[in-house]
Amino acid sequence: MLCSQALLPAVVFALAALQALASDTFLAAVYEHAVILPDPTQEPAPPGHALALMNKNMDVLEGAIKEAAQKGARIIVTPEDGIYGWRFTRESIYPYLEEIPDPVVNWIPCTDPSRFGPAPVQERLSCMARNNSIYVVANIGDKKPCNSSDPTCPRDGRYQYNTDVVFDPQGKLVARYHKYNLFRGETQFNYPKEPEAVTFETPFGKFGIFTCFDILFYEPAIVLVSKMQVDTVLFPTAWMNVLPFLTAVEFHSAWAMGMRVNLLSANTHNTSMAMTGDGLFTPEGPAAYHYDSASEEGSLLLAELSAHPHLSPTYPPAINWSLYATSIKMFPGENDTFSGAVRKDMFTFSELRHKAGNYTVCQGDLCCHLVYQMSNKRKDEVYVLGAFDGLHGSLIKYHWQICTLLKCLSTNLSTCGQPVETAQTKFEMFSLSGTFGTSYIFPEVLYSGVQLAPGEFEVLCDGRLKSKHGTSKPLITATLFGRLYEKDPPHPLRTSP
Repeated sequence: MLCSQALLPAVVFALAALQALASDTFLAAVYEHAVILPDPTQEPAPPGHALALMNKNMDVLEGAIKEAAQKGARIIVTPEDGIYGWRFTRESIYPYLEEIPDPVVNWIPCTDPSRFGPAPVQERLSCMARNNSIYVVANIGDKKPCNSSDPTCPRDGRYQYNTDVVFDPQGKLVARYHKYNLFRGETQFNYPKEPEAVTFETPFGKFGIFTCFDILFYEPAIVLVSKMQVDTVLFPTAWMNVLPFLTAVEFHSAWAMGMRVNLLSANTHNTSMAMTGDGLFTPEGPAAYHYDSASEEGSLLLAELSAHPHLSPTYPPAINWSLYATSIKMFPGENDTFSGAVRKDMFTFSELRHKAGNYTVCQGDLCCHLVYQMSNKRKDEVYVLGAFDGLHGSLIKYHWQICTLLKCLSTNLSTCGQPVETAQTKFEMFSLSGTFGTSYIFPEVLYSGVQLAPGEFEVLCDGRLKSKHGTSKPLITATLFGRLYEKDPPHPLRTSP
């Protein structure tokens, strides 16, 4: 993602002075894991059975960790739910939990496993890191006892947290993060009383960490990048793909570009639940990514990343996302609009009736502008320009502003917004912009077959998302995905049971 505006001489000089730092890189890895799941049950499994299942998953993870380390990786991220899966009630997950101390205790479970009580999972993860001299990031469950003096203490006398842990190459616990934004089905866990902004320093940059659904919210995601100024975000996730805007590789790549930070995304792999897609994403685009909705296999990815991306000469400048769109009047051309649902969000759409054109579509405070030229206007495919400005979600709501060039499922306009994975139409050019009320915009371009378009588009300084030389593959969507965090209503579930 590059800005076409000429750099000032002082900036050019500064970048030249930092050129020597551009070689400050590290090899990173993520593993997409096909998790071995427990049998569904309302009753807690015997502790030995629970540990046996976790060891089966850790056997697989250990193989990936060894391979990554042998190839030179300095850090590896494994998925959310990657050690015990899901399908739990609050009671049935309890045998899978361990008490995880604050990292300030300076603990190496591999060499001192009983210091904080039984911790076989932390011991094994610590030994994986220590034996392979690599940072290991994993997702497990934390339990914390509480009593009646705590007014929010659950009735069973304990808090249970969805937790990420990081062990350094000596096996020491260096980070612990309790997931703050639980997805609606995670009733087995509690919300932390306060959001956590967890960071740690390494010889190859400053890292932050959060989990899955957290990426859509101000805390902790924006806080880590904008206030804590991390270089790289670690992101264990169990992401269920939702076209057209929230497939894993599509949104995670866009988030890294929009936030101008590295994102190491490790997903679970379960095709029956539409879980696939992981990658190593940078401010310039994906360094490596994987999306496989056909097989049931896990996948290890490695890529060389900049340790301090903001010092790289290719680091993208800040964008004024509404500058162009607010400077122009409504484009001429046909503007017949209709409403269409993307899941439950009612977009305002306008059909692209011609091979080329200028279009404007508005909803609420957002106007979306599009200039485009198709390589060929097919009779069997329909594209629309769409705008959405409002709250998304049912139980948990948050505010989106979206401008999108979108392929419809069929020529029936009522299908516009429904999931589409394939297309035939290529574009010679497109330029998409919007009058956004936020600076948090994530640019997405998705090709047929759920493929990304690295290096084939750019965002100009004035906020236009443009193709560079047309599209090399048929287009599913080009989208500017915005988040107005200040308009989010209070989270209705962030209380303990």
